[in-house]
Amino acid sequence: MLRAVRERDAYANLVLPKLLRERRVSGRDAAFATELAYGACRSMGMLDAVIEAGAGRAVAEIDGPLLDVLRLGVYQLLRTRVGAHAAVDTSVELARAEFGSGKAGFVNAVLRRAGERDQQGWVDALAPRDPVGHMAFEYAHPVWIAQAFADALGASAGELRELLAADDERPAVHLIARPGAITAEELALVTGGEPGRWSPYAVYLDGGDPGAMEPVREGLAGVQDEGSQLVALALTRAELLGPDAGRWLDLCAGPGGKAALLGCLADIDGYHVDAVEPAEHRAELVRTAVRDLPVTVYVADGRDSGLTPGYDRILVDAPCTGLGALRRRPEARWRRTPADVRDLTVLQRELLTAAWDLLRPGGVVVYSTCSPHLPETVAVVADVARRTGAEELDTRPLLPGVPDLGDGPAAQLWPHRHGTDAMFLAALRKPL
Repeated sequence: MLRAVRERDAYANLVLPKLLRERRVSGRDAAFATELAYGACRSMGMLDAVIEAGAGRAVAEIDGPLLDVLRLGVYQLLRTRVGAHAAVDTSVELARAEFGSGKAGFVNAVLRRAGERDQQGWVDALAPRDPVGHMAFEYAHPVWIAQAFADALGASAGELRELLAADDERPAVHLIARPGAITAEELALVTGGEPGRWSPYAVYLDGGDPGAMEPVREGLAGVQDEGSQLVALALTRAELLGPDAGRWLDLCAGPGGKAALLGCLADIDGYHVDAVEPAEHRAELVRTAVRDLPVTVYVADGRDSGLTPGYDRILVDAPCTGLGALRRRPEARWRRTPADVRDLTVLQRELLTAAWDLLRPGGVVVYSTCSPHLPETVAVVADVARRTGAEELDTRPLLPGVPDLGDGPAAQLWPHRHGTDAMFLAALRKPL
């Protein structure tokens, strides 16, 4: 899996389950393989710094396949309870089997050097001195992302360590009980999970393969972070001016989780949802997710969808850096760069403006991102609101019972406060 991520820019969460099924790895072995693979991806920045210190050369000068072995070994030494002797020996044997005795000796030397300190010892030796840089190194985040989190926390920036620690842990699996098909209580009973805290449809699982569970296979339930569930629910709860004619739109629908929840709720009330997705393969994922629901999927660019205006409710879950979902995508933090932000914020503004043009007077658009980064969140909303004269609604009451959502009018969810991805959401209403 590490090789696929390094060579093909593959997504760890897509590659690993397939590999485990193909190799028939299950139970405790699958859990351990998952911990090693995801953990080594998540911790890459710290691991590479320790490897460079042990090897006396930059990781760019180390052969890629050998680097994969070193990352696995150093991860076990510093961030698991695997015994040092076992971590070194298995890594050396792997290198010997793959590359021969010469390379095995190099791995042995680097790992023995790495094992001279524990994780805290390497943090003390290698981490930058400034507070944000130090915490970023300690909790395996690029400095620019840690700084973006600190900026988004604002007056609560003292929580940065707690946030980074939560973001550095493997998250619980969140299921959604499809409204009208199964209740959260029933789903929890069947799966051995427990009902969620904030969404009436959420269920938490400690582990296991959710795709193998009968309610998921039968379409009664799906895998969806509780924060994403709350975004879709907020759209349905926002107060309109005038009656809801039941014409809803999901303008950035792929891969279909929010469209499916909106479709379930629309089905109960006799409403209809249109869903837009520009990529055909992702549109097919949406079609699969909304099968048998009152949802029509359009393959189109949300900025120029060709749809007829007059929607009551529109969701713009915009493409973003994904900084709020890093714990679920372990390799993503090392792929994103600050340069990604500029093009995304242009796209986000264009999508929100297009949604505004499709909204009826008195209707509401909810803008959301799975990123707390200020240029992608409050800056986009403020710009569009200023240009359109939109009324910014207080979004926090649309998440009843959820505390600590920020100063408003937008709402910000956090892993360390809410156990969800760091979803941002803001509600804009069009004046009559």
